[in-house]
Amino acid sequence: MNAMSEDNELPRPEKRSLDQAKLYGAAVYAIARSIFKTLRLRHEHLERTEPGDRGIILVTWHGRSLIPANVFRNRGCWALISLSRDGDIQNSIFQRLGYHTIRGSTGRGGVRGALQMARKVREGGTLTFTPDGPRGPTHKVQPGVVLMAEKSGAPIVPLGVSAARRWLAGSWDSYMIPKPFSQAHMIVGEPIYVPPKVAAGERDEYCRRVEVAINRLEREAERRAGHTDYPAEWPTE
Repeated sequence: MNAMSEDNELPRPEKRSLDQAKLYGAAVYAIARSIFKTLRLRHEHLERTEPGDRGIILVTWHGRSLIPANVFRNRGCWALISLSRDGDIQNSIFQRLGYHTIRGSTGRGGVRGALQMARKVREGGTLTFTPDGPRGPTHKVQPGVVLMAEKSGAPIVPLGVSAARRWLAGSWDSYMIPKPFSQAHMIVGEPIYVPPKVAAGERDEYCRRVEVAINRLEREAERRAGHTDYPAEWPTE
């Protein structure tokens, strides 16, 4: 007699967690969109981001994803989102930005997620990817992005991003949040093609090529934004 009806039942912890993720995601989305709309963004070679018949894989570092995520919103792009609780929040944000999402990572569920994403790209889709995420180390390419390029035949196109005035979070990736009305820069690099059936040792070399390409573009974006102290431990050659 005193039992609650199904409609009044307290939510399970999993449901509460997902509901909280959606609330946090909505708040972060609103903040990110509000900041982005004020930026004076200069971009270079944006035409390189148009997908070909085999799709395209756009990459930048995890800590610089706010600007590209907004630039490519509502274009039907795909994003590979971590299976973690933080990933639940990111999933909510990216879906609000108009992205299709697949849950996976370079760790748990990573290979399955990478192969699913490779199929979407091979069909002509655009993948936006942070190859040092979701846990780092920062500015270090994990092999998942090369695997996706190998399986899909799509080029990897690196992006370098910076902002003149910004906050840098105290997180593992020093996440960059541009200050409102700041000048920002996004430079698109030349495509990197990965042949099919790459040997393990060669895959490591392609990881390094992608890493250097993103760093080089990011260093140039930093210079244009007025920051000349690019860390030496992030190779650009």
